Amino acid sequence: MINLADIQYHVVAVDEKGRRHNIRDYIKDLGWEENERELSSRLSFTVQNDRTSKGYLSGIIKPGCLILVSAADGGSLNQEVARGYVNIWNPSLQNSGRELKCVCYDELYSLQKSQENLYFSSGTGTRSAVTGILNAWGLPLRKYEGPDVAHGKLKFNNRYLSDILLELLDDAVKKGGKKCILRAAEGKVEITPRGSNRNVYIFKADNIKSVSESRSTDSLVTRVTVTGQADDEGKTGVEATLDGLTRYGIRQRIYVRGSDETLEAAKSAAQEILNEDGTIKKELTLQSPDVPVIRRGDRIELEAGLTKGGFYVKSVRHDADSCSMTMNLEKTEREKVKAGTSETEKGHNVGDVVNFRGGTHYISSYPGARGYAAGAGPAKITKKNGSGKAHPWHLIHTDSSSNVYGWVDDGTFD
Repeated sequence: MINLADIQYHVVAVDEKGRRHNIRDYIKDLGWEENERELSSRLSFTVQNDRTSKGYLSGIIKPGCLILVSAADGGSLNQEVARGYVNIWNPSLQNSGRELKCVCYDELYSLQKSQENLYFSSGTGTRSAVTGILNAWGLPLRKYEGPDVAHGKLKFNNRYLSDILLELLDDAVKKGGKKCILRAAEGKVEITPRGSNRNVYIFKADNIKSVSESRSTDSLVTRVTVTGQADDEGKTGVEATLDGLTRYGIRQRIYVRGSDETLEAAKSAAQEILNEDGTIKKELTLQSPDVPVIRRGDRIELEAGLTKGGFYVKSVRHDADSCSMTMNLEKTEREKVKAGTSETEKGHNVGDVVNFRGGTHYISSYPGARGYAAGAGPAKITKKNGSGKAHPWHLIHTDSSSNVYGWVDDGTFD
């Protein structure tokens, strides 16, 4: 358990010759952040640019210099929590003295600033595509626990590599893969399932500063249209239309069916878009004492008045000077199911014919079972309360509009 009252931050600058310099006593405004849909973390600080026995600190801390931030509490905590290479180097001279402002990014920043033309043939797996990009850019892989589904033919022209990687991971989710986070840790890349952190921290009303909730329809998608490939004249035809919360108006997203993708698979992918973006976004902002090891993608537990349950960290900002942090959160899938009425509460039983919303069906009810994409449509409940419990309902489609034939999650049918 971390002792928040005893946390100390240590900052080291590694110069061009590999020598380490302890600069913690010279800096202020130290903070680092990880934002949603960005691969690289951002580290910033201001240096009191004093003259030392080795010269001014601006002569030690130069563009490209590696900065390492670690945290320790005198007990169980003693680890690196952030790092970055100086990207913005801004020395200044004022009446109050010399200062040096720096902004640093980690190893993944090159992917956010580099464009590439890439082609992946049909059947290429997620892991092969992702690790191929990382290898090409000399980024060592620490661990890969991400999805490995077969993708259709994919072509990227003049796209930023960070966008390509995120699109590959998003496409894997549409095809039944688990949602994962790609990030750097101690100079290496890791792809891990969202919420897979070993230590889950609990925040209660007496140890937080504030919590606020907002709801927005700004990014709401209410209709997904599936189109085919363009013909020789550039025309495309509508092959399917899936509607969601159209009472908020028509906000359409287009999904282009791949040349080697079946219509049912395309409809399943379109349904995944509605599942992800077809709900009103609820976001919580939590301010609390700093837990420096918490990162984007981690899961936390919150118990603050009426706001309770599990949440994913969408973005986080750590402020070392005030020993505080700010997190933007979203509910975990478990809490999203709790918020609605479960199939058990609706009284569904074996033999009932229900409307499967589309998504993933699994080969067993146990956690970690292999899953496959399944299209929406009517299906019969053939088993319930599977012994594995993770996917408690077994459905079999009743007509050709759906291909569901396996175990599914609570909350996936009406």
